[in-house]
Amino acid sequence: MTKLTEFLSPENIQQGVLVSSKKRVLELIGKVIAKSINQAHPQLSNEENSNICPVDCFSNLFKREKLGTTGLNQGIALPHAKLPACESIELDKPIAVFLQLEEAIDYEAQDNKEVDLIYAIMFPENSCKQYKNCLPQIAQQLTDKSLLKQLRAANSVEDIWQILMYADNHTKKDEE
Repeated sequence: MTKLTEFLSPENIQQGVLVSSKKRVLELIGKVIAKSINQAHPQLSNEENSNICPVDCFSNLFKREKLGTTGLNQGIALPHAKLPACESIELDKPIAVFLQLEEAIDYEAQDNKEVDLIYAIMFPENSCKQYKNCLPQIAQQLTDKSLLKQLRAANSVEDIWQILMYADNHTKKDEE
């Protein structure tokens, strides 16, 4: 089972985010992912036009969202897409972002409920097949009502991280 923290780092968690729309959420996710990649690969800033661009991340997420909503149910969304190509580096694993919104937004979810928790993930193009099973596994974990209640009540990034780590450890024990 894919852990919720497997592709996520505390730096990519934001708590109490105020956004006005799904488009603004996807833009924010694009910025966080691009920043994460560019910080992890400082050599990119030395090469002309080789940085991962937030607009490219947003564009890929937006294109995917046009195919159908990634809003799950119960106020959670799981936006996902391929990472933009970068010739200078080979990314070998997905990158995730978790957002706890201050106020829920319309996300066109199937249950018509507004979304206030977002777990976004972007996959390197060359390893999409390798990770194809992780999306349903993550989605399944994010349907746990107790987990969602705790995530909504969290007051800090550290709280969210601890809740997700606990959920990962609890899921691991359930599988054994």
